[in-house]
Amino acid sequence: MKIAVASDHAGYRLKVVIIDYLRQKNHDILDLGTNDETPVDYPPICAAAAREVAKGNAQAGIVLGGSGQGEAIAANKVRGIRAALCMDEFTARLARSHNDANVLSMGGRIVGQGLALAIVEVFFSTPFEGGRHIPRIEQLKDIENQECENK
Repeated sequence: MKIAVASDHAGYRLKVVIIDYLRQKNHDILDLGTNDETPVDYPPICAAAAREVAKGNAQAGIVLGGSGQGEAIAANKVRGIRAALCMDEFTARLARSHNDANVLSMGGRIVGQGLALAIVEVFFSTPFEGGRHIPRIEQLKDIENQECENK
């Protein structure tokens, strides 16, 4: 699977660990920065990862920052993205199985490396359940389309 990964300075260390882990699992990584711990603004970096997913250049994305909150918000501004902030394996499982999330967001100042890798593993191994969740995903798409038309 091709995965777009992006972080700000606060998520950089965790990004390096996650990329190494994913490469060991034979995933193709599109690393969109940042490349060190020099302070940067996260919105354009996270939006770039989300855009790669939305365009189909990557099948999924991961965005990382201090809390992961702003990073998820930035990714969710891209049409077609369902970014989920996950703090544990349970939220990762539900993000995929119920919400068909296509971008995972985590906070490098909140989630330790071991837990982060467990979250990544659950996120990428959990399928979307479909069924009763499909109408809800369609409603989300409808809201997104309405908001995009109002501009």
